[in-house]
Amino acid sequence: MPLIAQFRGISVYMYTEPNAPHHLPHFHTYYAEYAATFTLMPPEMLEGALPRTQLRLVLAWAELHRNQIEENWRLVQAGQPPKRIAGI
Repeated sequence: MPLIAQFRGISVYMYTEPNAPHHLPHFHTYYAEYAATFTLMPPEMLEGALPRTQLRLVLAWAELHRNQIEENWRLVQAGQPPKRIAGI
């Protein structure tokens, strides 16, 4: 699972699954014992949980880096590794 960003204790990943594309663009976040999955358009929590502050940080990060996240989604779906994205 490729790491695409890390900031303020939050790690953001995007899974690659060659020959088995996901149908809904999304990314995964981990913070301490918390884990959550977020959609890309619009950025919102799909499942899981994060503390309120970290949730706000992830949503702000996703808005700021929307184009880069979408480009990473296209790379992952094409079987290529995603690129690192800056944090907040």
